[in-house]
Amino acid sequence: MEGPLLREVCALYDQISSLASLKPSKNVDTLFTQLVLTCSPPAPGLDIASLPQPLQAMRAHLIRLCATAEALLEVHFSSILASFENPIHNLSIFPYYSNYLKLSLLEFDILTSHCRRVPSSVAFVGSGPLPLSSIVMASTHLKGTIFHNFDIDPVANSMAGRLVCSDSDLSKRMVFHTADVMEVTEAFGEYEVVFLAALVGLEEEEKGRVLRHLGKHMAPGAYLMLRSAHGARAFLYPVVDVRDVEASGFEILSVFHPTDEVINSVVIARKVSDLIPDNDNYNNNDTDDEKRGVLVNTPIILAEKCSGFKDFGPMIEELAIEEQLS
Repeated sequence: MEGPLLREVCALYDQISSLASLKPSKNVDTLFTQLVLTCSPPAPGLDIASLPQPLQAMRAHLIRLCATAEALLEVHFSSILASFENPIHNLSIFPYYSNYLKLSLLEFDILTSHCRRVPSSVAFVGSGPLPLSSIVMASTHLKGTIFHNFDIDPVANSMAGRLVCSDSDLSKRMVFHTADVMEVTEAFGEYEVVFLAALVGLEEEEKGRVLRHLGKHMAPGAYLMLRSAHGARAFLYPVVDVRDVEASGFEILSVFHPTDEVINSVVIARKVSDLIPDNDNYNNNDTDDEKRGVLVNTPIILAEKCSGFKDFGPMIEELAIEEQLS
């Protein structure tokens, strides 16, 4: 029920927010594991948007704490990997590397079910110091595609660049740009696919600004891949409002809200218009949330979001994928 769930989340928030550090440790690991296990089950009686303001403020801060802890874990393992002669050959030391493989396969399958042409150039916004999503996608699925990785943090980009510099293939196809996404304009018109990391735009207003910016500068026909959250999982990650996506000039192609161990929802949209509606009007459209909770013309395949915490949700069963990129 909603009451016990909220009480448990609030109790865990109190403990997490009182930690002296969110760097990887046994205590940090335990608390975030408990948080995910609490938020993972379906919560049909929970309406995140209708929570009172104190709980909304708590949720916003909790998401930021999760983002900070995830970033610290990525920095930790990126530093370790950089000590190897060839970091790319040792990615499996990251505790959730197998989850990144599954997530990459999921997104690739969804993308190719809508996009019949292998993209020559894609962007990944919010790549971070350990850009496993783009590394796995580039090395496993899109082997001829150029990946432009954007992050606002120059240190993160420097760490990421060290991971691929010794790989003869990826060093030629992985480019790292230090930039605020809101200051990148014409470049977005050059990419056939843009991947937006879940933690770019932590609050609804921030996420909406990013979406409208992408809608203004992405090329018509280009694809936008998004990670979202649904139900109690919205205490862990930001929610992508599909109305914001549509109002930003995109057509929603499919949305899937998992109900098992998979943490993130997956959204794919296509840029269809250069016209952005007046900002005062686009939030007033009524949308049936339930009909957004299915995949449209897309295989229902589940993968766990690589959250960045040890034991951050149980492992899921291996994906059964029969179709491969020809």
